[in-house]
Amino acid sequence: MRKIIIISIFGILVLFTACKQEKREKDNKQLTFIEKLENLPDSIRVNKIVVKNLFKSQILAHQGNDYDSLMIIKKVYEPHKELWDNCYGMIFEEENASKFNTPHGMVEWNRTLYPDNKDFFEKRIKELIEINLDSVLKTNLEKFNTLVDYKPSARISILFTPLQGIGFGGCSATQFAFELNNADYNVNYTIEKGIPHELNHLAYEPLRENDAMVGTALFLTIDEGFACYFTWLFFDGNISKYEAVEGMSEKDWNWYLENEKNIFIKLKPYFNDKTGDNPLLRNDTYNLFPNAPKTLYYWLGFRIIESYVNKHEKGSWKDIYTMNIQEVFEKSEYEKYINGIQ
Repeated sequence: MRKIIIISIFGILVLFTACKQEKREKDNKQLTFIEKLENLPDSIRVNKIVVKNLFKSQILAHQGNDYDSLMIIKKVYEPHKELWDNCYGMIFEEENASKFNTPHGMVEWNRTLYPDNKDFFEKRIKELIEINLDSVLKTNLEKFNTLVDYKPSARISILFTPLQGIGFGGCSATQFAFELNNADYNVNYTIEKGIPHELNHLAYEPLRENDAMVGTALFLTIDEGFACYFTWLFFDGNISKYEAVEGMSEKDWNWYLENEKNIFIKLKPYFNDKTGDNPLLRNDTYNLFPNAPKTLYYWLGFRIIESYVNKHEKGSWKDIYTMNIQEVFEKSEYEKYINGIQ
């Protein structure tokens, strides 16, 4: 009997060791690109903000023996139909609208887009996987909700598209997109740093709908400057102020500081312009400051917001959500600061 018990115990130990070895081998197994893609969630929701990973099904639809057109309809088109029908359908009018606002159109361009761009598309997705996309998105969305009292409803889709018309933006808070195949965007930077910027727009702009200055160059300056300032604040000052403003360099920032008074004096006359056609918003066309390294009104807006917070208490940035545009400018005393520059 004793011998049988010893053998049984030995057998259990062998089995336990084998199981541990099998688990170790499984844990150490390198997941394939497709397996990693399948592990990503279809969407992430925090409060009233939803981010949809439509790119996932745009690639997985091609992994079977046959192209899965039903997956494109059910997992790409229908989950954000409002974006495809209204926003993309409106941007690309006439013959191109049917590419986006009909199931057939969506199925057809998705049939060839990924196979024709396989290497580049997979490179983009691998970049997202490397930064732990779902974790980064959830962390950013949760932090945004703790910082900002106003909770916007938003629908943001990360996707591929045959005609690039949005980049990172949208037609409304519920029609937002990040085009992964838009070469103008750094994927990692946009997901990690760009989303807080855009979320602040979604929280701030609805509160300014009845502001007398809506549509003016000053409104856009404050709006973009506030989004940049919020991004810097969001990361607890662990990114530089210049990085928070369009990812500019320290050299870019110093150029602005050296020319700050001249920039303000020459551009203030355009604050009330509502045409959108002025040197403040379109320096690339008017070339009033040919050496400006980045967008003028983003930087100028950041400086106005920064001046406001410096003149008031530390948490005063939250006041800006409910203040009129003109009031923010006046209480920032930015013009007084400019006049004091020798």
